[in-house]
Amino acid sequence: MITTTMRNMIDEQATALTRERYQRLSRFYDLMEGLAESRYRPWREKLWKLVNGSRVLEVGVGTGKNMPYWPKDAQVTGIDLTPGMLERAKRRAKELRLTATLRLGDAQALDFADASFDTAVAAFVFCSVPDPVLGLRELKRVVRPGGQVLLLEHMRSANPVLGAVMDAINPLVVRMMGANVNRRTVENVRASGLSVETVEDLGMGGIFKLIAARAG
Repeated sequence: MITTTMRNMIDEQATALTRERYQRLSRFYDLMEGLAESRYRPWREKLWKLVNGSRVLEVGVGTGKNMPYWPKDAQVTGIDLTPGMLERAKRRAKELRLTATLRLGDAQALDFADASFDTAVAAFVFCSVPDPVLGLRELKRVVRPGGQVLLLEHMRSANPVLGAVMDAINPLVVRMMGANVNRRTVENVRASGLSVETVEDLGMGGIFKLIAARAG
């Protein structure tokens, strides 16, 4: 559950700014990502095929783009920081006739008891979480010992030239889209105390990766 210590660790100003950005984008978010989604769909499907266990948490459910790939026999709880995104997710769940628990929540301070889930999943989320290591520690806390944390993310290229370009444009991209393009997410996963099991390069010179990690 959320503790005073957790709350004190959160950068409230950065979190509020992230919430405001995605609230503003929520009305046309699906349209904005329409062209890229044809590439993302197979990756989303691959991500969700790795899920084990019946108690599943999706962090950053957004507008519900992953819902078509949710395991049929799982009890899925989805959270999002932004009311606008969550309303669209609820509509999509209704259209797909899915039974799910969808609620507001902050990845940096999850309102769940320790070991509440078998698996936690996030797709293109930790590029936007203000303190990604804090958020990943929370995922580690709420999955059971030995439980999975599965991530589909874009991150900083290992290519020195492309990486430098991503560093240079990151402030502009964050202001426009809310997402950081130069996060070192694999390193952040390790820094959170999760054990990285596999990292699969999905395309564009290793910018897109599927990360499977496990709580100790």
